[in-house]
Amino acid sequence: MPIQADHVRTVITAYLAQHPEDAHEVAVVHDLLDAGVDLTNRKSLPGHVTAGAILVGRDGRVLHILHNATGKWLLPGGHIEPTDDTLLQAAGRELAEETGVPPQAVTPHGEVPLHIDVHAIDANPAKGEPAHQHFDFRFLFRTTADIGELQTEQVTDAAWHTVESLADEHLRQRVTRALL
Repeated sequence: MPIQADHVRTVITAYLAQHPEDAHEVAVVHDLLDAGVDLTNRKSLPGHVTAGAILVGRDGRVLHILHNATGKWLLPGGHIEPTDDTLLQAAGRELAEETGVPPQAVTPHGEVPLHIDVHAIDANPAKGEPAHQHFDFRFLFRTTADIGELQTEQVTDAAWHTVESLADEHLRQRVTRALL
C-alpha cells in the first residue's frame, strides 16, 4: 500500500518527540496535511514529501552523490513512489537506486528520521515544474559496503565525505551524536 498521510503524521509525531525544537520548521507539513494536501504526490504544491538517506560508512564518513540536475554534492534521496510502504523504505530504496549499495548491506539507525529538512526547489521549466518545497525525511543508515553502480540518469559521481562537510549544522550535530 502506498504511503498515506496518516503514516507521514505518525512519523512526524515520533520525530517531534525526539526533536521538539523542530516543531516550528515542520509545522508547514502539518498545516498542509490538515488542509488535505496529498503530500505523497510529487505534483502536489506548494510542496511534497521526499525521503533521504544519510549513509555512514565503516570509517565514519558520509556518502554524498553528485546530482546531475543541480550539479551539487547532496545526500542520496528523492521522491517517494507508489510502491513504497514507509518513508524509511523509500529512503532505503532511493539509496540503493542512486548509489548501488544493496539494501541488505545497510542497517537503519532507527524508524524515526534523524532530520526533517524543509527546503525550496527551483522551478524546472524542462519538466514543467514550478518552484516548490521538499519536505525531506532523512534517515540514518550504516554500512560496511562500498559504492556500487550509480544511477547515471541522476547521479554523476559518489564519494565519502567527513561528517564535518555536511552543510546543515543541525544535521551535522545529529549525525555526530548518533555516531558516538
